[in-house]
Amino acid sequence: QVQLVESGGGLVQAGGSLRLSCAASGRAFSTYVMGWFRQAPGKERELVAKVGRNTNNVFYADSVKGRFTISRDNAKNIVYLQMNSLEPEDTAVYYCAATGRTYSDLRTPDEVDYWGQGTQVTVSS
Repeated sequence: QVQLVESGGGLVQAGGSLRLSCAASGRAFSTYVMGWFRQAPGKERELVAKVGRNTNNVFYADSVKGRFTISRDNAKNIVYLQMNSLEPEDTAVYYCAATGRTYSDLRTPDEVDYWGQGTQVTVSS
């Protein structure tokens, strides 16, 4: 069992930055592939970024590539999402996710074993 708690969301103007944090407790954090999903009103939950167990593998959705950076600190049981050059289209609830599956398997919400409660990110134009 893993508990995930996100923080760092809020309201920011277009072009601004936010850093989301996800603190994990429970079973060994380093055994999980971690990801960030987001869900905007009326849209499906989508994978934004993911990081492998040893941080060597990272993936970004095309919509955030070059603007967002995912990282993890296995010693502190935390995963981060640094979001720069934010756009109104980034407005959504952001969810931290953990899976015991392989890095390549994590692509949709169906592959997620544990979810955080979500944190709202609102980008004003």
